[in-house]
Amino acid sequence: MSKIILKAGEATVYTEGKDVSAAMPEILIGSVDGPVGQAFANMMAQSKGHTAMFAVRDINQLVRPACMMAPKVTLKDSANIALFGGLVQAATADAILDCVIEGIIPKDQVNDLCIISLVWIDPGAAKDPNLDKADMYKNNYDATKLAIKRALNDEPSIDELIANRHKIKHCMWEESWDQK
Repeated sequence: MSKIILKAGEATVYTEGKDVSAAMPEILIGSVDGPVGQAFANMMAQSKGHTAMFAVRDINQLVRPACMMAPKVTLKDSANIALFGGLVQAATADAILDCVIEGIIPKDQVNDLCIISLVWIDPGAAKDPNLDKADMYKNNYDATKLAIKRALNDEPSIDELIANRHKIKHCMWEESWDQK
């Protein structure tokens, strides 16, 4: 079995001016017989608006390590569900396979590991006439690879987090809000 019990990573990749194609996966990767494997199996129960599905490269092409994807937001329409179960699913699966090819994920552990990926789909993405699907694919692909790499390398390090504690604020935090 794998020595990787539970690793977490995240990444945000976006293209300036194309907000609806932004990607923000949150990844858990770990042994199938550990806590990630248990959570993975529990995700087989569906939840309205947050349907979980395997990351597949195409029909009959389940990626290894197996990955269960779930959207971070409620998907309310078939167009956004199609983005999730098509474009984002393909980008996620391709990124995972390339992580194996590039040695980021150890090839000899692909059947002993599983991945959970929470993915962002902008609720207005599918209806945005300016949606660039190639950009959305690229952002999800790049962000998934980066999140996996960060997870397996324990990034950011605690030293980096401590060093940046008073230098970096959350991008959605507004200075005008009172800090309590």
